[in-house]
Amino acid sequence: MLDLGKTFLQSVERSPNALAVVDGDLRLTYGAWLLRIGALQRSLAELGLKRGDHLVSVLQNRQEAATLHWACQFAGVVMTPLNWRAKPDEVQFALHDSAAKLVVYESISSSAVLQALAEFEKVLAVEIGCAGKDSLIEGAKLNLTSISYTDCVCNLAEPLPLAHADDLSLMLFTSGTTGLPKGVPRRHRAERMAALAHVAQNQYGRTECTLGVMPLYHTMGVRSLLSMSLVDGCFICMPKFDARQALEHIARERVSHLYLVPTLYHDLLAHSKFFETDVSSVRRLGFAGAPMHDALLLRLQDAFKPDLFVNHYGSSEIYTFSFNPDAVGKPGSAGRAGINTRLRVIKFNTKSTNHLVEPLEEGQIIADLDSEEAFESYHNRPDANAKCLHEGWYFTGDTGYIDNDGDLFVTGRIDDMIISGGENISPVDIESVISLHPSVDEVAVAGIKDERWGQRVVAFVKCKSTVNSEQLDAHCRSSDLVNFKRPREYVFVQEIPKSPVGKVLRRKLVAGEYSPATGEMEAPVIPPF
Repeated sequence: MLDLGKTFLQSVERSPNALAVVDGDLRLTYGAWLLRIGALQRSLAELGLKRGDHLVSVLQNRQEAATLHWACQFAGVVMTPLNWRAKPDEVQFALHDSAAKLVVYESISSSAVLQALAEFEKVLAVEIGCAGKDSLIEGAKLNLTSISYTDCVCNLAEPLPLAHADDLSLMLFTSGTTGLPKGVPRRHRAERMAALAHVAQNQYGRTECTLGVMPLYHTMGVRSLLSMSLVDGCFICMPKFDARQALEHIARERVSHLYLVPTLYHDLLAHSKFFETDVSSVRRLGFAGAPMHDALLLRLQDAFKPDLFVNHYGSSEIYTFSFNPDAVGKPGSAGRAGINTRLRVIKFNTKSTNHLVEPLEEGQIIADLDSEEAFESYHNRPDANAKCLHEGWYFTGDTGYIDNDGDLFVTGRIDDMIISGGENISPVDIESVISLHPSVDEVAVAGIKDERWGQRVVAFVKCKSTVNSEQLDAHCRSSDLVNFKRPREYVFVQEIPKSPVGKVLRRKLVAGEYSPATGEMEAPVIPPF
């Protein structure tokens, strides 16, 4: 099987003059980009990095980050990217856990990186851009020699593919919402197969063009980058998401496919310039990372009228669990197992992979680790392996059920499951119903401790027009939502707390860590049972 370096060479050899990457005014063809990648690969070798070494990056989605990713694939260096918002202790943890020999950072992440490097005498640093006088002074205090990225790519050269298909390509860190982050090492063959599946499942064609919005420290961002180079396509870099800029890119670059989390789709539609922008080039939509509520699905279908609308369900560990190529035709369904995947839904509180649920019965979703897209185990985390890996299957921690047609519905996380009056309640079902009210912009449902019921169902609602709790309760009563799932409390907020990749942070709602920007919330109204 080809490694990723040779995979990139395929596109260079097929289409050397095709546009490969755009970042602001910079526009590079495959042929031109190859030489920058080669220059950076040589510089990494001169800095002492060898095949199998880890490199930590703390970068936004800029062409340098994309170039670095590909240089590592040629060199056999394990790309280990972090959120550019990472705090010093998070950078320290990643450097220690991966035993990285080099960190690449930019101005916006320089403070955290330099503080972290105070604990590591032998880690080298490459800086993109000028971090400013204060950063240089801090670096001098640490006796740190910060190498300029510009110097690393000044001697253009063709890269040499040194990696093998079985070598490690990448190590992503999970978000660590319930403890320390977990490193997810992935081999070249798994990364390449996941990219091939992404191409097939989204029906990409030659010279596709995608918006590089999803961060390159997240599996969705990496998949967008790799899949473009399988089809001689173009990756449009967006360092940070901005709805107006995204719309400008779509119109100017004739973006053909969007692969985003639901939050970013919501923000695109909400922008005042959306209906003035020519988005007709976008023929395929894909989403992942979180459920998309019915109301947003319908709005997107009406706004883009895409030829394909895919709901993709997966993770860093196994890129594809399932996909639904007709997201609007069967709202809420994650479809069926992906091209390289087997999945099951098993009963709660079992480690046996053969204790399957009945149709429409909720349970835990598991996926076969023999998938060509799968990781093998967590890095330095025997505790996580013992919890999540059983009998050759990956226990996702997600809840769901299979309907009578054989399609999967993901209902949430085991940790997010609300248990009220002895009933298991999924937040996603309730959110889908409430999202259809015309006055609701966004909604998140969580379980709050209650002496009588164990937990009570609470809906946190961001409105786009005036509505009160009684009206929302009447809306739920008129729907097919069963009575015990109805929210007993409505809290009106200005924003729903989310992770950097758009996942709702229910733990903040449950823990009372969150309040809207004003610091105030409407006094809750508790409807009767």
